[in-house]
Amino acid sequence: MAGIREIKTALISVFHKDGLEDILKKLNEEGVKFLSTGGTQEFIESLGYECQKVEDVTTYPSILGGRVKTLHPKVFGGILARRNFGGDQKEMVEYDIPAIDLVIVDLYPFEQTVASGACDADIIEKIDIGGISLIRAGAKNFNDVVIIPSKAEYPVLLQLLNKQGAKTGLEDRKMFAERAFGISSHYDTAIHNWFAK
Repeated sequence: MAGIREIKTALISVFHKDGLEDILKKLNEEGVKFLSTGGTQEFIESLGYECQKVEDVTTYPSILGGRVKTLHPKVFGGILARRNFGGDQKEMVEYDIPAIDLVIVDLYPFEQTVASGACDADIIEKIDIGGISLIRAGAKNFNDVVIIPSKAEYPVLLQLLNKQGAKTGLEDRKMFAERAFGISSHYDTAIHNWFAK
């Protein structure tokens, strides 16, 4: 298995919590640390697992009515840092940026909100910013990071974890990255179509 990377820290920030339990159980058994926000953090802790708050890492609370939670250099630095670049590693130490090896995220239900006949203001609030940015960052750095961009990928991840433990090969990560860009592309197209209606 080429380009093996070990998952030590997972950032989990999801709209839909269903289906996450088995993955959290397996990751916990493998000694993976959890980092999360708001409702997801409460969900993880409700299952009896320790979970560090993103705001404890960034030193910022969730602000602007929840519009800004994960958008911070300590989060994105931890995802985008290249593990085999000395300069990146030096800056991570200098700025106290924790490495993030697995990102599990999904997007606000934009299309469902449009289909429900919601008003424009409600639809606008379902344009995901942090989630789509996390997906793109994790996918861009597939050389080092596993990106799980929707709950549709949970069974694939769980199968990998059961087979390989908390280790992934380059081809595994590249496959998830391809799926992630498929999701981000579809999502942005849906938003574009709504604006262009």
